[in-house]
Amino acid sequence: MSNELQDLEHGLQEALSSKVIGLRSAIHALTIAIVGRGHVLIQGAPGLGKTLLSKSLAAAMGGSFKRIQGTADLMPSDIIGVHVFDNTRGEFIFRPGPLFAEVLLFDEINRAGPKTQSALLEAMEERQVSVDRKLYRLPIAFLVVATQNPADFEGTYPLPESQLDRFMLRIELSYPAREAELEVLTRYGDIAVGGPGDPSAPVEAVANVERLKAARACADAIHVAPELREYVLGIAQATREHAQVALGLSTRGALALLRAARIEAGLRGADFVSPDDVKAVLPMVVSHRLMLSSEAILEGVSEPALAQRLAEQVPVPR
Repeated sequence: MSNELQDLEHGLQEALSSKVIGLRSAIHALTIAIVGRGHVLIQGAPGLGKTLLSKSLAAAMGGSFKRIQGTADLMPSDIIGVHVFDNTRGEFIFRPGPLFAEVLLFDEINRAGPKTQSALLEAMEERQVSVDRKLYRLPIAFLVVATQNPADFEGTYPLPESQLDRFMLRIELSYPAREAELEVLTRYGDIAVGGPGDPSAPVEAVANVERLKAARACADAIHVAPELREYVLGIAQATREHAQVALGLSTRGALALLRAARIEAGLRGADFVSPDDVKAVLPMVVSHRLMLSSEAILEGVSEPALAQRLAEQVPVPR
């Protein structure tokens, strides 16, 4: 018998699979982020469907959708909004920017400059922005889906540690399997607009507010043993003490790991969290939060591999 979390994921898989092909694991990760009130960073080479996946997710959530294209000349006011003088009212009024939406797609976020990237910090953590000493609240279901190109691509800026820590998950998109890519060519190879392969065709809204509330209540009901919390803290401590890590997992990161594991347990139909649930979500939650030492970078150490190795060194509770 399925629960509310499984029903939500099934709906998202059905809705998004009508647009994107071969990304079931990515949709699974997005489900965790939506239920966990987190933000998502999607990384991969250009042309792998990151933007289409993000736009389809917004449609499936049924909320307002705004898109920002990261460029070197993008300014914080282009995202947040500005005060303009209203001649009719004889006063300055605030004109909101694209940040004020349920779902914000920040495409190629690491092509924007550091100053613009930092404009998202308050919004992502506190779901509010401060402009000219005034506070403006963002929608309750505010979600940032940011895409980034690999760091060695031309014209990219590394995201600051404080911003990376505000993304609950990082999803890695690689080149699709041959069968999936062949289906993409078959479905989207036509030139005419409006046919069954038109990527702009509408997506059914399956993750409305009621279903999200039910899924979150289901996740909150999943039991977390004290030993499991100790296990998560043990992983966090291991990242902070390792010689190859310059900056380990923060308390925010440990919370994200526990929440993601809780949702993962519900998605497999369990009513309690196991260490296997923690290990399943660990690469998505921990990898992008680890800042490697210069020696580790020179040795070619990868964050996901190091995160898995550290988790294996922590004793598993029984």
